[in-house]
Amino acid sequence: MALDRSDVEKIAHLARLQIDEQDIPEYTKNLSSILDLVDQMQAVDTSDVEPMANALDAVQRLRADVVTEENNRDKLQSVAPAVENGLFQVPKVIE
Repeated sequence: MALDRSDVEKIAHLARLQIDEQDIPEYTKNLSSILDLVDQMQAVDTSDVEPMANALDAVQRLRADVVTEENNRDKLQSVAPAVENGLFQVPKVIE
């Protein structure tokens, strides 16, 4: 798909980009190349390709869901200025 100067100027305006006049021909060439590549990629038949979650089709290793830390709540709350029903009390900060 070939773009012309007016297309690049319109794209730049919509994207709120300021492009120098001497740079417009290069932008036109680069954007046209990108769109040609997209057209070429869309022409590939992918009907037999199964969708994947990622390019490597990797699986995340998960650890066993077991408790590894002991409950230190009483010890930690013993130095707190205010505690009620096992919860830390903090001053109100929003009026």
